Amino acid sequence: MHSISKLKNGINLITVPVKGTKAVTVLAMFPIGSRYENKKISGASHFVEHLMFKGTKKRPTSLDISRELDAAGAHFNAFTYKDYTGYYVKIDGKQQKLAYDILSDMLFCSKFEPEEIEKEKGVITEEIRMYDDNPIMAVDNLFDKAMFGEHPLGWDIAGTEKSVKNITRNELWDYYKSAYRPNNMVLVAAGDVDKKGIEDLKKYFEKETPRSESSGKNCFQQNEFLKFFWPEKILPLEKRIEVGVRKVDQAQVILGFPGLSYFDKKKYAASVLLSILGGSMSSRLFVEVREKRGLAYSIGAGSVWHLDVGAAQIQAGLDPERLKEAVKVIKDELRKISSELVGKKELAEAKSNISGRTVLSMEDSSAQAELFAKQFWFSPKMETYEEVLKKIEKVTAVEARDLAKQIFVLNKMRVAVIGPYGKKEILEIFKD
Repeated sequence: MHSISKLKNGINLITVPVKGTKAVTVLAMFPIGSRYENKKISGASHFVEHLMFKGTKKRPTSLDISRELDAAGAHFNAFTYKDYTGYYVKIDGKQQKLAYDILSDMLFCSKFEPEEIEKEKGVITEEIRMYDDNPIMAVDNLFDKAMFGEHPLGWDIAGTEKSVKNITRNELWDYYKSAYRPNNMVLVAAGDVDKKGIEDLKKYFEKETPRSESSGKNCFQQNEFLKFFWPEKILPLEKRIEVGVRKVDQAQVILGFPGLSYFDKKKYAASVLLSILGGSMSSRLFVEVREKRGLAYSIGAGSVWHLDVGAAQIQAGLDPERLKEAVKVIKDELRKISSELVGKKELAEAKSNISGRTVLSMEDSSAQAELFAKQFWFSPKMETYEEVLKKIEKVTAVEARDLAKQIFVLNKMRVAVIGPYGKKEILEIFKD
């Protein structure tokens, strides 16, 4: 059973024993991400994430950090999202002390050397270009723009080439000092954790003392961001579509709708609904679009969750010449699931699919760590995955249909397309 406590310096600690594994994952998560930025420092959250791996006083270079972890066969990485940033090390439980040592050293003692910052500007610029050059990746950023416009939720997490090039060492240092405070951190140790391991963890992570204020004018706190509100009036179609014209043989398409936030009680029904619609190879969209008509290789449905808003989305790679046919099939399926009750068998299979995938994923200590870290910051109540699955099981066909009717309002649909057609041609395809 998981336990929650607080270290002397204010760090929130969650321990999650996982039976049947010899691995330990330690994950540090901060409830601060790219939506907390302004245009001047767009990409700062992601930039700081990179700098955590560039050397500390104890381990002066990135190679010093990676060599120790590689020698232990550990998995280690980090991730930046709109609402949070996380760092993790997954390691043989016998060597968990090393994970605590290195992760705390990175988070508290990174040097932010000017020459490393200048080099990393080039690395991040190439990362931005890599995503932009890949239509499957680039359509995600285009979709965010279609959904959220010029609000920070609509910006690229990595920033722009211009913002990355112009950001200063002082701005990054101020951002780091403002956001990476002990009381802004939840630390999860999941897997083969024991009393001695937790004592080792405390020894390393209690070194950092609380900061009463940041080094500059900003002080980043959870929920201190610009909230997003959907327009009261229905926007014309041309303002709900973003198009990237590329000479490609396959069009990448995302159809999105205003969805649910992290805190919405209907999120369990949303999981079931989107599983039925496009969560597996036997889902409605997969069968109708791919299997019956051969219109796509990949198609699926999913959710985007934020603290104040969210989105439901359908993504597919489609033959440009048959794009109009595919869009019609997708719209027909959305109308159908919004008006007709799902059958008992299909409902039961969707729940079983979610349950099965969840159980398999939760055998991994890193999945358990991420589950509890996100819940700590973004859920009203901490729940085990078994408790979550019980709520999934209670979802009814009526709840799924009513939620579909609420979400899949076609004149609120946002669209992102990367393909060989211009906006005028795409408008013609989606106007019906």
